[in-house]
Amino acid sequence: MMKGEVKDMENSSWLMEMLTTPFVGGLFLGFLLSCFIYIRGWLRRRELFQEINRLKTHLHTKLEIDSADNERRKQELTGLKQERDNLRITVQSLNQKPGRKEIRQYYIYQTALDIMFEKAPGFAPAWQITVKEAEHLFEKSEQGVVPLLKRLMPTSTNQQVEEYKKISQDTHDHIV
Repeated sequence: MMKGEVKDMENSSWLMEMLTTPFVGGLFLGFLLSCFIYIRGWLRRRELFQEINRLKTHLHTKLEIDSADNERRKQELTGLKQERDNLRITVQSLNQKPGRKEIRQYYIYQTALDIMFEKAPGFAPAWQITVKEAEHLFEKSEQGVVPLLKRLMPTSTNQQVEEYKKISQDTHDHIV
């Protein structure tokens, strides 16, 4: 038994000698250092993946919010365009209604009269006398039963324009 023990001791002393050599010690320290760096890198990698996932979630949420806001703006823009078109159509139809052209023409004449009052000093008195004569003739044509009934009964703008033209023609014929 002694011989087996001696052999085991030789083997263990050889193993001990090998482990105590500086090369094996440096190799062991390098292995420990590489394991430490590997574990630290693995932990850092896991942290970065978590950060990436958090940033992806944040970006996804932001894109959803922006998408909803853009969709709301598109709907608002579509509504505003439709409202603009409706208003444009309304303005056009109001401009086409009977009587609108006459009102526009009245404003043009009124502006022209104001300019004439300023530019031509003899125009104002002659114009005022002529207007008073026309008002007097128009009042005469409005007196009586028929004009009273016409004023009491509602008429359309076209009929009012025709009546005004007829009265104006009668008045003009009466003057001449």
